[in-house]
Amino acid sequence: MKTILHAARAAAFFRMAALGGLCLLLALAAQPVSAAEYRLGVMDKLRIRVAEWQTAEGAIRDWSAVSGDYSVGADGSVSLPFIGQLPADGRTSGELAEEIGKKMQILFGLRDRPSASVEIAEYRPVYLAGEVQTPGAYPYAPGLTVLKAVSFGGGLRRADAGQRFARDFLRSEGEAAVYLAERNRLLIRRARVTAEMRGAEGIEMPKELATSQEAGAILESEKALKTSRERRLRVQLTALADLKSLLTNEIEALGKKSETQTRQLELVQGDLTKVDTLAEKGLAISSRRLALEQRTADLQAALLDIDTASLKAKQDINKATQDETNLQNDWDSQLAQELQNTEQELDTLALKLGTSRDLMSEALMQSADAAALKGGLSAANIVYSIQRTVEGKTEQIRATETTPVLPGDIVKVDVAVGTQ
Repeated sequence: MKTILHAARAAAFFRMAALGGLCLLLALAAQPVSAAEYRLGVMDKLRIRVAEWQTAEGAIRDWSAVSGDYSVGADGSVSLPFIGQLPADGRTSGELAEEIGKKMQILFGLRDRPSASVEIAEYRPVYLAGEVQTPGAYPYAPGLTVLKAVSFGGGLRRADAGQRFARDFLRSEGEAAVYLAERNRLLIRRARVTAEMRGAEGIEMPKELATSQEAGAILESEKALKTSRERRLRVQLTALADLKSLLTNEIEALGKKSETQTRQLELVQGDLTKVDTLAEKGLAISSRRLALEQRTADLQAALLDIDTASLKAKQDINKATQDETNLQNDWDSQLAQELQNTEQELDTLALKLGTSRDLMSEALMQSADAAALKGGLSAANIVYSIQRTVEGKTEQIRATETTPVLPGDIVKVDVAVGTQ
């Protein structure tokens, strides 16, 4: 019986060793450099496998719930079930595997530490920039060199004897014309908003557009808009003022009506007092007294209705006054917001216009240089460089066609005009 148990444990041990050896061989075959040299980075895709040798049972436990394919996220970490976030950026696959085993042993209180293998399922891409036919991101392949990477992007950009630079100039010139027209429109809009805020009748032409022929039409358009907006505001304010005037007249009329009703009430109450005196002496009939009491009640109800209507009119006046204040405040707030937005748009356009003019100047110079080359890129010096991030720091590395490229590298190709 002991012999059988020993044989079973030995077989399990050899299975565990074979599993670990297979994981190691897969990791070594997938990486162009040794596991100790390659550092994981953002966008690396990992294949993680976890198994545990259980000494007490003499068997291997496969942690399939944790095993699987994962990606290093933008924060430089990899998220595993149960374990959570583990930092991966800048670490080797062996360091990450050891960390996974430790975390699982502590988390589940295991007697034996699980064995984890971390393989590179897919490297983060490399990037091509500069004078290549198709710049962009491309999958990394082991043994990649600068020349191979440039071939992914279709090789060096074909020269067109300055025609490309001429197209760049025309495109930049067109964009600059659009930005300039938009800037002129915004300058006149700012002048219109400023005039509205000051309550000025006219709009002053901005000094920057004093010699512009197109500015006159824009100015007339803004004047028409200003007139329309002010007319609408005046109509609204006039309507509220008229409403307040009508309500004031209504209150005055109700006051006069109240005075009349009060006098009638006093007369009726006087008659009622006399009737009461005569009734006590037996000289007045009860119907006469009842009619006077009814008349008194009607007059009192009418006075109450007049007071209620007068109070309602006063409330409406207060509301109309508040509407006037809100309307004016909204107008002022709208003008302030429009002025702020206009200033922001002017700042943005100033940057865009400056960039377009710089591109125009560069295109002119490049066009002249390209025309002087005659042979295009064949008569130019190709300069390669690699931008690489190591431990959070970006390095600029001079390169040749045979320089090895690592995952995440940015391969830049520049053309320097040279002499034959």
